[in-house]
Amino acid sequence: MRRPEHTLTFRPRLALADESLRPTRAEIDLDAIAHNLAVLKTLAAPAKVLAVVKADAYGHGVVPVAARLEEDGVDGFGVALAEEGLELREAGIRAPILVLNGVYGGAHLDVLEAGLVPVVYDLAQIEAFDRAAPDRPFRVHVKIDTGMSRLGVPLRELDRFLDGLERFPRCVVSGLMTHLSSADTDTRETSEQIKRFDEVIAKLRARGHRPDVVHAANTAATLAHPEGRYDMVRPGGALYGISFGMPQGAELRPALRLRTEIIALRDLEEGDTVGYDCTYRCARPTRVATVPMGYGDGLLRELSNRGSMLVRATRCPILGRVSMDLTMIDVSHVEDAAIGDEVVILGSQSHGDRSARIEADEIAKLAGTIAYDVMTSVSRRVPRSYG
Repeated sequence: MRRPEHTLTFRPRLALADESLRPTRAEIDLDAIAHNLAVLKTLAAPAKVLAVVKADAYGHGVVPVAARLEEDGVDGFGVALAEEGLELREAGIRAPILVLNGVYGGAHLDVLEAGLVPVVYDLAQIEAFDRAAPDRPFRVHVKIDTGMSRLGVPLRELDRFLDGLERFPRCVVSGLMTHLSSADTDTRETSEQIKRFDEVIAKLRARGHRPDVVHAANTAATLAHPEGRYDMVRPGGALYGISFGMPQGAELRPALRLRTEIIALRDLEEGDTVGYDCTYRCARPTRVATVPMGYGDGLLRELSNRGSMLVRATRCPILGRVSMDLTMIDVSHVEDAAIGDEVVILGSQSHGDRSARIEADEIAKLAGTIAYDVMTSVSRRVPRSYG
């Protein structure tokens, strides 16, 4: 496989033991991810399951996650970028890998040599692969735009695309796919997209194409639209514990727990201010804890004066602005709160006979975003640990 002439790799100058580092950690439960895969395989059967592991497995760490899923019998992986697929191959992952966003730049030969399967949606892409591999067949999945208006062959251009495809006899259409834009919000639009896709499937077969696999369903469609499962489903968020209203008895397990510790405490008086721009002013005497977690780590700045964290299984409001490295929380109501106490930003915590949990969906609603944004925002300077 060809490699670029220049690469940049982050290498810390000192290798520090875990106990020497700051206490901010992302704890990944690989057993939970394996459990979620099993739930989805049962739900989607007989359709295959392509695990979507783009964006570093939604912030969970792509290599450990993919290795566990491969061990547990996943049918393949979906990545957004060629470099994500190449990373998996270099890590020893042998399962099929589909490059969902297509290949741009000049990585066409690298993709084929690594055994990745590209998604294509225009003839120029097919021509680029044809030039890169002039002496052998190559497999692709053709993507159809049935209403997302993002990537895919537009329906009005389908006949022209199929006519042009005949110029490339070594191109094997091994898969046909679309993307459902509103599977979790708009049943009517989703049904219309599936109907359009069914018409495309019939047209391709009439042209002599016999794809091995037809697929359309993301997590939401896998759950809510059985007619859209076809031969394979493409779950993403559900693998990591985002439920999307799972049917009763098919419970998913959240896989990410984000934690840190209190590193400073101070007692403020009524009228004292907290954080940048003095956006919080104490209305009463307040005990404030500082934690080493900020927007540089992925704690969304939109949680300023809105979100909360757990200390001793008690919710503690965020006070003032979330800054890059540090955030302050109100621990006035936490008896005997102390430096070194665990603080949970995302996930569950128990203390004595109490337990509490902060969900990714809850954080997302406060921040005006979605749970995927919460998970993928956790930056690379937050160490991941696996269990």
